[in-house]
Formats: sequence, C-alpha cells, structure tokens
Amino acid sequence: MLAAVGVLAFSGSFPATVYAMRGLDPFLVSIGRAVLALVVAVGFLLIARAPLLPPRRDLWSYIVIAAGVVFGFPVFSGLALHGGASTSHSAVVVGLLPAATAVFAVLRAGERPRPAFWIASALGALSITVFTLTRGGGHITPADLLLVLALVSAAVGYTEGARLTRTTPGWRVVSYALVMAAPLTVPLTVWLALTTEVTLTRESVSGLLYAGLVSMYLGFIPWYAGLAQGGIARAGQTQLAQPLLTLAWAWLLLAEPFDPWTILAAAAVLICVAATQRSRTR
Repeated sequence: MLAAVGVLAFSGSFPATVYAMRGLDPFLVSIGRAVLALVVAVGFLLIARAPLLPPRRDLWSYIVIAAGVVFGFPVFSGLALHGGASTSHSAVVVGLLPAATAVFAVLRAGERPRPAFWIASALGALSITVFTLTRGGGHITPADLLLVLALVSAAVGYTEGARLTRTTPGWRVVSYALVMAAPLTVPLTVWLALTTEVTLTRESVSGLLYAGLVSMYLGFIPWYAGLAQGGIARAGQTQLAQPLLTLAWAWLLLAEPFDPWTILAAAAVLICVAATQRSRTR
C-alpha cells in the first residue's frame, strides 16, 4: 500500500511536466523541480534537527540516487516529452520500469525473486515492447531511447534508495539525495532561469510545483518505505499500474486522445501486477 501511494503520486509526473513546459524550458523544468524539492527537504531536516549532510559512509549511495532520480529520470523523460512523445505513449513505455528495478534489485540488493515473478515481469515487458514497436512503425524512435534512459536511471535510483531506507527513514534518504545534488541543481537553475524564456502561467507554475513538490519529494517518502518493507523487486511491481493511472490523468488534464491499443497495452501490463504480487521473494 505504501508503494501504491508513491505510484499514485508519480502517475501525475508526465502531465505535470507537459504543463510546466508550456511556459518553461525543458531543462529548467527538469532541474528546477529539484531546487523546489530541496527547499522542502532542508526544511524537514531542520525541523527534525537532523544533520544537513548524509553519513560519510553512504555518500556514494546518495550520489547514485541523485544521478538517477534527481538528474537522469527528469531530464531524459522531459526531453522525450518535449521531443514529441505523447504522455500516454511515454507512460506505457516507462511501464518497463518495474522490470528494470527488479533486475537492479538482484544485482545490488541481493534479492532473488522466484521464476514465476520473472515470467510475469517478462510478459509485461513484452507487452510494452510490442506496443512501442507497433507505434514506431517497427522502429525505436529517439524519444523511446530517451524514455529507456529515463527508466534505467530511475531503476538505479529506486534500488539504491530502497536499500538505504532499510536503515534510514525514506524522507531523509530523498532529502540527502537532493542536498548532494544541490551544488549542481541550484546554479544550473539560476543560469537557466536567466538565459531561457520564462512565461509564468497558471499551467506552467502548477505543473512545476507538482513536479517539484510531489514527484520529486513527497512521493518518494511512501515509495521508498514500501520498497524497503515489501521487497524492492516485488513492491516495485506496483508501478506497473502507473501507465493506466497516467492515461487517466492525460485524458482528464490534457484532453489527450488514445486508441484502444494503448489501453490494451496498459491493461496487459496491469494484469502482470497481480501475477507478480502472488509470487514471493526468496
């Protein structure tokens, strides 16, 4: 349930990014959201009277998390959306993220899912691959490659963050990742704000606020806690439901049309959630 709350928060990320880019540069949206989240993170750390820097023994882990979820996923996914990928298409492609997270959970966190788990995950990945190829005329588009880089970045950050959440509260994990990224995100945001065209509208401001406060910070608190308690590979499969949720937001907020094949692909992935949740991790 904790992981599902995180997925619900993340499901609005793509529509929010599209909103924000209607008045702001894609790079400013991708980097600036981390600065908004940083303000909240520092506030939480000060209120809790916690150290503003992470333990030295975990510095490398926090650098990996920052590279994956503070820089990698927002930048690559933002560029894909700016480059022509629709919100619905991007949501279905990023449905591969749970499978990627499971792989990194095996490599980094020592988890060993059962064969049934891998079969269900493979079927979900196959559904999305077929969907992507049919939409691209049998080819992978540049936007799809950017989305793949985005999901790999997120999978690395999710796995490392969940591993640390076993011993550190999730809010502190994401807070320290934002603090570690601050020497880059803060000056880059200032430079981009001064050198790119900035049009503040209700859509651009609300989209940036959601991407920064919810997608970049608040959503990670239940998400990391769910991964740590339920197992990274197993709880991470709840994110297979994210494509359907994002499709709903795209329809409600962006009036974005999608055909039955998009719904079918997302539904096929959702079915795999039930199958993976029935399997247990050794």
